[in-house]
Amino acid sequence: MLNIEQQLRKEIVDAGRWIYERGYVAANDGNISARLPDGSILMTPTGVSKGRMTPDMLVKVDAQGNPIEGYLKPSSEVKMHLAVYRKRPDVGAVAHAHPLVATAFAVAGISLDRCILPEVIISLGWIPLARYATPSTDELAHSVEEFIEYHDAVLLQNHGVLTMAEDVTHAMYKMETVEHFARISFYARLLGGENELSSEDVAKLISLRKKMRIPGRYPNLGMRPSSHPDRLTGTAGK
Repeated sequence: MLNIEQQLRKEIVDAGRWIYERGYVAANDGNISARLPDGSILMTPTGVSKGRMTPDMLVKVDAQGNPIEGYLKPSSEVKMHLAVYRKRPDVGAVAHAHPLVATAFAVAGISLDRCILPEVIISLGWIPLARYATPSTDELAHSVEEFIEYHDAVLLQNHGVLTMAEDVTHAMYKMETVEHFARISFYARLLGGENELSSEDVAKLISLRKKMRIPGRYPNLGMRPSSHPDRLTGTAGK
């Protein structure tokens, strides 16, 4: 029987293969992490394809990102992951990938903020856009900090998608939901635009979410950007 660390290593490796096979990452892109009970973090290594990892390749780092176990270097995006763990004690796993359509929205500077799909409203609310920052820097960690307290998924301008959840499986589910939402939004716009749900319908869905006791943070839908097409102009997400 696998212990907790062994199980998490297996889950991260399986998740890496999943995002690679779905085309959510290319070459050595993307990174996944999980928090151990002692507060240390298991992190995917830099320079390794997520589709070809083995459990022993993962790097264990402390809460400051210092390697404490492993023969490879941790992902250069470790600072962004640590920013999530610092602000979100409820989060057990973080994932960053480049799913095609969601990343296209991020590159175009368009947040996914329209209330069109009940499943997305219930599970994620709206998905903001964090201003571009150089990958692997403190600047990138700071760019997402204002969003991670109230959102479980964030678009990173010109960079991709960040998701967080109680475990690795649900971080992957959220990544899949973001991409699914982006695809439907894209096609709906080609067909003339989304038909947004009314505030009354949205309120019913939020009430349903509460009854279902879905874990994770949930944004205030009343704080969504009000201008469309939601391109980034002044502050992140607007």
